[in-house]
Amino acid sequence: MACPWSSCTNLTAVLEDWDPKILDGIAGSHHVVIFDNRGVGGSSGQTPASVADMAEDAIAFIEAHGFAQVDLFGFSLGGFVAQVIAQTRPELVRKIVLAGTGPAGGIGVSDVGAILQGAFQRAGVEHKHPKHFLFFSPSAQSQKAADAFLQRLDERQADRDTAVSDQTVQAQLTAIVRWGQAPSSIEALKQVRHPVLIANGDADIMVPTTSSIALFEALPNAKLSIFPDAGHGGIFQYADAFVDQTLRFLAE
Repeated sequence: MACPWSSCTNLTAVLEDWDPKILDGIAGSHHVVIFDNRGVGGSSGQTPASVADMAEDAIAFIEAHGFAQVDLFGFSLGGFVAQVIAQTRPELVRKIVLAGTGPAGGIGVSDVGAILQGAFQRAGVEHKHPKHFLFFSPSAQSQKAADAFLQRLDERQADRDTAVSDQTVQAQLTAIVRWGQAPSSIEALKQVRHPVLIANGDADIMVPTTSSIALFEALPNAKLSIFPDAGHGGIFQYADAFVDQTLRFLAE
């Protein structure tokens, strides 16, 4: 039996921000568990302002459900959390998928505040969703994929999750900046022995694609998938290909 697929997601995201095409694709053959961390969406409490504390909360969630071991998927900020879990509780993890993420101390990670502000300003001017600019490249093909992705996120209308609070946004931004300004974790990552699949677009402006390459070079048992003409949300632009890669990776 495959391990449960436990997922951590990105800045400002709640359960509604998980792409159903990816979740349904994995759930066809795996037990998928997604959750809001402390203070996020429908979860009570105050969102912590450090990745380490977020990782402790995720570990507590996994253990509270009685899972002895999981396949862990971390996207963006969730990828930071997944790295900490793998290093602090390696026995809890079988395999890891890291998307749109990077090591502590990665170049450009701490610039996220300015990048967000610029995207929201542009979105207001062009009457588009900020994810058009944060997750996708400017090309016509990538922007078309953005429209399809956002439409998928709106498919389910009943019982939708609660939007993030201002407290959560500020805490998550603080945690990301601290991660970006922290000493490099490259040497520590060389001790992580889990099989890891790393995925990103070739033009990620939120967690620069070079960070994905740095992860691949540091992790001793890693595979790297870089999607062309794609940004931070490359896995959403190429959802079918990403699901296929992930299923093959989990089955190996």
